[in-house]
Amino acid sequence: MAKLAQKVTLSPSRDIPFNKLVLSQSNVRRIKAGISVEELAEDIARRGLLQSLNVRPVLDADGIETGTFEIPAGGRRFQALSLLVKQKRLAKTAPIPCIVRDAASDILAEDDSLAENMQRVALHPLDQFRAFQTLREKGQGEEAIAAAFFVTPQIVKQRLKLASVAPALLEIYAEDGMTLEQLMAFTVNPDHARQVQVWDAVKNSWNKEPYAIRRMLTETSVRASDRRAVFVGVEVYEAAGGTMLHDLFQGDDGGWLEDPALLDRLVSEKLQAEAESITTEGWKWIEVSLDLPYGYSHGLRRLGGDPAPMTDDEGAAHAKLLAEYRAIEEEYEGQDEFPEEIDARLGALEVAMEKLEARPLIFDDEEIARAGAFVTLDRYGELAVYRGFVRPEDEPREETAVQDGDGADALGQGGDVDVSIWNPSATSAGGTVIASGGQPIGSDLSEEEDDGALKPLPERLVMELTAHRTLALREAIGRSPDVAMTLLLLKLVTDTFRTSSASGSCLEASVRHVYMSAQASDLKDSVVAKLIDDRHAEWEADLPLGDDAALWDYLTMLDQGSRLALLAHCLSFGINALHEKVNPYGAGISASGLTRRMAHADLVARAVDLDMVEAGWEPTVDGYLNRVPKARILEAVREAKGEGTAQLLDHLKKGEMATEAERLLKGSGWLPEVLRRADLVARDGDAIAEGQGEEAGEPDDIDLPAFLTADLPESAASMMAAE
Repeated sequence: MAKLAQKVTLSPSRDIPFNKLVLSQSNVRRIKAGISVEELAEDIARRGLLQSLNVRPVLDADGIETGTFEIPAGGRRFQALSLLVKQKRLAKTAPIPCIVRDAASDILAEDDSLAENMQRVALHPLDQFRAFQTLREKGQGEEAIAAAFFVTPQIVKQRLKLASVAPALLEIYAEDGMTLEQLMAFTVNPDHARQVQVWDAVKNSWNKEPYAIRRMLTETSVRASDRRAVFVGVEVYEAAGGTMLHDLFQGDDGGWLEDPALLDRLVSEKLQAEAESITTEGWKWIEVSLDLPYGYSHGLRRLGGDPAPMTDDEGAAHAKLLAEYRAIEEEYEGQDEFPEEIDARLGALEVAMEKLEARPLIFDDEEIARAGAFVTLDRYGELAVYRGFVRPEDEPREETAVQDGDGADALGQGGDVDVSIWNPSATSAGGTVIASGGQPIGSDLSEEEDDGALKPLPERLVMELTAHRTLALREAIGRSPDVAMTLLLLKLVTDTFRTSSASGSCLEASVRHVYMSAQASDLKDSVVAKLIDDRHAEWEADLPLGDDAALWDYLTMLDQGSRLALLAHCLSFGINALHEKVNPYGAGISASGLTRRMAHADLVARAVDLDMVEAGWEPTVDGYLNRVPKARILEAVREAKGEGTAQLLDHLKKGEMATEAERLLKGSGWLPEVLRRADLVARDGDAIAEGQGEEAGEPDDIDLPAFLTADLPESAASMMAAE
C-alpha cells in the first residue's frame, strides 16, 4: 500500500507592532559582516522591508504567551528598524511584517537562525552587473545607483563595464569558463569581435593570465606614456578626434591611444612647426626625424660655436643661487651628512644653477648659412634640436680650385659629389629647406603639379616596383640552373679576387633571405609568388630537414639535374634587385653600389629572359597610376596607344585620368622604365625610330576612353575617332 506524502504546513504571517518585538539570544549571528546597520536602515527607509522577520512567541514561566515576540532570524533587520525608531523616522507601534513560528514547534530557534544564513545563495556577479545595466537603461544614473546600493560611482562604472563585455564571453564567465580577473582584462578594449578573437587565441594556451589578455587587446595601440603621446599631448590627440582605451580595474599609466596613424600625423605636424620656427635662425637646411639613425652625423662637420653670455638678470639670479648654496655649505660644514630637507634644497639649487649655466651656442652667420640642424624627439618626449652640422658638399672651396675647375666642378657637380642623392644645396635658394628622410617636406604627388615636366618616379614607388622585379627574378633563377650556376660563380669569383667591389652585387651568396622592406599589397598574391611558394613546398615535402645526417645522404643521392635544380631554388632567395634609399648619413648601400646592383640585376634579367608582363605586372590605379604625376600617366598612354589617345586624356583630373589610363593600358604590355630590360629598351627604341614616318602619315585608330564612347551610336564614335 502506497504511503501518502505528508502535506507541508507553512507558518502564518502577520503584522506585529515594533514595540512587541525583541531580539532573541538564539540568533547565531555574532560577527558583523556585509553592509552596516546604518546602510541597511537607509535602504529600508528608501524601499521598505523586503523580507519579513522570523519570530516566536515569548512564553512566561507557566508556558503562557506574553504578547511579546523574539526574533531568532532577522536580527540585523530588527537593529536597522530600531535605528529608524530611535531617529524618530519610524513609529514605535509601526506594524512589522513577520512569519510567526508556533511556540510548540519541534524546530529550535537556533535551527531557524542558522538555516536562514546558511541556505542563502549570494547573487552571481554577472547577475549583479546586468542588474546595474538594466537600472541604467531604465534611466538611473551612475551616481543614483551608487547611492542606492552604498557603493562608490567608480564601482558602478566598473560593474557596468563588465556587463558590456562581448555576450559570448559573459556566457563563458557565467559557466565558470573564465575567472573574474580574466573578464576584467577584456574590458580594456570595447571591440567585441577583438575580445572574442583574443579569447579564442588564449583559451587553450598555457598563458591566459589577465596581463597577457590586456597586452593582446592593446597591441595595436600606443601607451599614453609613449614619447610621441607625451610630445603631442593626449588632450590635443583627443581634440583631433582620437579615441582612448582605459582600464578601470588597474593603473593603466594614462591609457592607450587607439589611432597610431593620427598620433604620428600630429607628431609630424608639430615637429614640422618646430622646424619652421627654427628657420628664422638662418640655417641652410633642417632635417626632421622622429628617430635619428645611429651615426646620423657621420661625415658631417660640427660647428664649434660660443656659449651665449648671461643677461644681467640671469647673472644676478645665478649669483643669488650660488650665495645661498655656499651659505648652506658653511652652516653645515663638519657634519657627516645633511638633514633630508637641506639635502633636497641643495639639489634644487644645483638644478637651477645648471639650467642657467647651460647656455645656447652662438654661431657665425656665415657658418649658419652653410650649416643645418636636426629636429627630433628625445627618449622622454621632449623636443631635441641639434644645431650646427655642415655637409661635405656645403664646405667652402678654395678660391683657386673654383677658378681652375671646369664648368661641372664650378657648379658643384664634379669631384666625388653624387648628384643622384638629394642635395639641399640645389633646392635652398628660397631659404631654409626643411626635409624628412632626405626629401623636402610638402612635396605631395596627390596634388596637381602640372608644369608638364617629367619628374623622377617617387622613391617609394621605385622600391615597390623593384620588389616586383626581384621576386620575378627569383622565380626565374629558380628554374634556370645554368644561369644560377653562372651567377654563383660570378659572385664567388668576384668575392675572391675583387673583394672591394663585391658590395654592389645583386646576389647575397650566403643565401641570407632578403626581405622586401617596401612592397605593394598585391605582391604576395602575384603569379610569381605562387610559383615560388609551390616550388618551395614541393622541395620541403621531400627534404628530410629534421636530421642533418639524413639530409646529407639525401643530397648525395640526388642526380645532377636535381642537385642543380635545388641549388637554383636555394640561390634564388638571395636575389636582391631592390632599389634602396641611399643613406645620406653614410650607413647602408652607397650610390655607386646601388648603380652596380641595378646593372647586375639587368644582366641576370637578360640571362633568364625575364618579362615582367608575363610575370603578371600591370599598371593599375593603386599600384602605379595614382602615385605618379599626370605627365607620367600621359607618357604611359602615349607610349602604349599613341599621341592621339593621350591627348584625349589631357584635360581630365588626376583620378579620372588614372582610371581611364588603367583601362587603356590593360593588356598593352606597357612597363615603366624601372621594370624594362635595357636590351629590350634599346631594341624597341630602334623599332620606333624606323616606324616614325609611317605613324606620322597614317595614325592608328584611337582607342577612345569610356567617357567619350558611352551612350554614343557606333557611327558617332567612328566619326570622333576619324577626327
